Amino acid sequence: MYYVYLLQSEDKKKIYVGMTEDLRRRFKEHNSKANRGYTKNKRWRLVYYEAYLSKKDALLREKRLKQDGRAKRALLNRIKESLLET
Repeated sequence: MYYVYLLQSEDKKKIYVGMTEDLRRRFKEHNSKANRGYTKNKRWRLVYYEAYLSKKDALLREKRLKQDGRAKRALLNRIKESLLET
């Protein structure tokens, strides 16, 4: 199974979209001190994920969410109440 997921920083200022085969492991990595890159030095919460049987489908969805502003806005609008939760 492959997962496309959306993280929100605890201060609610940043959104991160990613793809992984092991969602629990990857989430822990994002919140670990050893993490590098865009998600380092922040605490994150998982607010949304989608599961795919095909890696190709998951990669395509992740790419679309990262590159197509309309697709990302549509998803954020659909989960807007989850983004407001504390």
